[in-house]
Amino acid sequence: MIKKTISLLLVSLLSCASVYAGDSNQFYTEIPTLKGEMSIDGDFNEPQWQQAAVVELKYETSPAENTPAPVTTTAKIFASQTSLYVAFIANDPNPSEIRANIRDRDSSWGDDMVGIKLDTYNNTRLAYQFFINPYGAQNDSIENELTGQESDAWDGIWYSKGKITEQGFQVEVQLPLRLFNFDDAKAIQQWGIELVRFYPRNENHRLSTHRIDRNVSCKLCQLGIMQGLEGAKQGKDIQITPSLVANQNNHRTINPQGPWEDETNVEVGLDLRWGITPTTLLNATINPDFSQVEADAGQLDVNNTFALFYPEKRAFFLDNKDYFDSQLNLIHTRNISSPDYGVKLTSKNDDHTVGVLATNDIQTQFLIPGNLSSDIATLDQESYNVAARYRYDPSRDFSIGTVVTLKQSDDYHNYVYSSDLKYQPSEQDTFTAQYAFSQTQYPKDLFNQFCNGDDCNTIPTDCDIANCDYNERVLRTKQEGELNGDMYKLTYEHNRRNWYANTQYESVGDDFRADLGFIEKVDAAKFVAGGGYRWYPTDHFFSQIRFGGDWDITHTQQGEKLEQEAEVFLTLDGGYQSYVSTGVVQRTRVGRRHNPANIDIENNTQSFDETMGWFYTNFLPIQQLKLELDINYGDNIDFANDRLGTLTMFNPEVEWKVTESIVLDVSHRYQTLDVDGGRLFTANLSDIRLNWQISLNSFLRLSSVYTNIERDPSLYLYQSPNAKFQDLGNEVLYGYKLNPQSVFYLGYSDAFKASDEIDSLTQKDKTYFMKVSYAWLL
Repeated sequence: MIKKTISLLLVSLLSCASVYAGDSNQFYTEIPTLKGEMSIDGDFNEPQWQQAAVVELKYETSPAENTPAPVTTTAKIFASQTSLYVAFIANDPNPSEIRANIRDRDSSWGDDMVGIKLDTYNNTRLAYQFFINPYGAQNDSIENELTGQESDAWDGIWYSKGKITEQGFQVEVQLPLRLFNFDDAKAIQQWGIELVRFYPRNENHRLSTHRIDRNVSCKLCQLGIMQGLEGAKQGKDIQITPSLVANQNNHRTINPQGPWEDETNVEVGLDLRWGITPTTLLNATINPDFSQVEADAGQLDVNNTFALFYPEKRAFFLDNKDYFDSQLNLIHTRNISSPDYGVKLTSKNDDHTVGVLATNDIQTQFLIPGNLSSDIATLDQESYNVAARYRYDPSRDFSIGTVVTLKQSDDYHNYVYSSDLKYQPSEQDTFTAQYAFSQTQYPKDLFNQFCNGDDCNTIPTDCDIANCDYNERVLRTKQEGELNGDMYKLTYEHNRRNWYANTQYESVGDDFRADLGFIEKVDAAKFVAGGGYRWYPTDHFFSQIRFGGDWDITHTQQGEKLEQEAEVFLTLDGGYQSYVSTGVVQRTRVGRRHNPANIDIENNTQSFDETMGWFYTNFLPIQQLKLELDINYGDNIDFANDRLGTLTMFNPEVEWKVTESIVLDVSHRYQTLDVDGGRLFTANLSDIRLNWQISLNSFLRLSSVYTNIERDPSLYLYQSPNAKFQDLGNEVLYGYKLNPQSVFYLGYSDAFKASDEIDSLTQKDKTYFMKVSYAWLL
């Protein structure tokens, strides 16, 4: 019935779809195409700047609403056959108050900044964003209207230079056309554009070339028009990046007396980035270094039943990542851990967008989902991974697409097929729908990875209650034959200037799996409805106030209730660049299964009523200091022992700009759970990072992540955990980046452990590593 309804809706929408261009009433400029050499030095001495188009950033769009800008900003724009050039003159009545720091790419947010947003197809789907601070530090990202998300993971090779003057600051920018996907068959280009300046003082003022209507939910629909780029050609877009990676790893077992084992590895790799046409890009890699240079942020894994999520940071997977996005997270490339090779093709022609990704992996890794828990499974066998995405955009208001993923090894496979749509019948209304179907075959003995009994390791093909501790992961994997399941999600949002409402329904079948994605909950159907109201006070400490809430209920596919939740919240934006949010959640949800060998919920679990209050704020009391505080307090299920406890969570964070080139970030999370009889556990997680940006191209970073969990084993009813767990990871990293792909890294990392058997932190791992790569642009 669902599939038939979606099919009828598609037919009716396609029949009335019409093509929209950007709105020149928002803003319009014609830019000339000029010849001559240019030097990006922060000065505007070349004669081309005298012939460039001149525009003013006249409006403040936030926190004020389309009022005259408090400071003057002028931009000049022109193009050559191969690049777009933009110059900003940002006047400031008090230049001494300019906030500028020497930072690595994507790290200077909060500074004074100017920027450009470009929709090269002018179809409101994706926009490239480039922001530059007064020293020329770069920030780039892609805004995706389809998903409503911005990703700063994309890194292009472009050029900028900035300088502070007696009148304010000025910035000069060169954006090579090879950065962009666009149709260079057109004699004249019409791109969506907005020029932006951030002016952070007591509040962070956003200035723009044109007004932004808060009664319109679509942001990219409100770009202006830049016409010109006559005869623009993307040119040769070939980038070859050879790399050399070397590391020496020394590790030993947790036993402090264990011998050290040494392993040295030297790898030569090659990356190719080829713009086959101006709208089609091929990425290929051979023997890539898919390790991460910088450690993940620390996460506290205590009293959790679901697997932790870590974002993708590797460049090969991030280039044109947005081409693969849909409403469901069906493609999460962190599930590909260590490929020997990979190829990716992305293309956009007229209304059609295509992305195809294929890699191998020296092992097979995927998520085992459930409705009360999830975990990661690993097979010691090579796997092959394919992901494909197609999207058709017949109009600005309507998109339809498909996703296919395939993951396969010797005796395992997972295939997913999906279709989705997004429809915006008005400036305030948005509908989305997505349906997915999967086919999965597990190895016969996969469930043994999750059997916790003492005898399971000696029983390769059988696991029963007599010798193993059953859990949901065992039940989800110990099944005969192929698993077939489906999932669908429907959403509706209505968003106006002062109020909004939304509703969502998501259903995930018992046997649905998305092993190349991150769908951690199955056998569940969830309905959500919410809304809120917004105020915009003037001449007040707070410039925006929002009050809202939502209600949701979740059942299994058999109609057994898993959870019901109601939440209200209040958020405020104001002086000292402050953000304050607080709320209360009341929910009823089930605990662990009484009989772990039975998948049922009813008569096999008990429900608990929880009331939790939370508070979060971040603000800048002075220019050099940013403070954050996150507090949770209230009822929380003790999942290990199936009872209600009291959670206290306190998470302060400090960002201190010691100098304009040195930043210290300190975060500490303190968490306790009290139950009848005493304190079940006390957990502390400290994350300390010191960054010295020696220049815009080089840096030195030190990081340390320390976890300390203390438990009272006497309060555990079903297990006897260690009373003590400690983990410490350190890293020292020097980097020189000529551009995002031409880099030199030299670093050292180590890891320490402690437990009941080891009284103090003992080193178990140390690694020395180096990477050199250089991007040849042909």
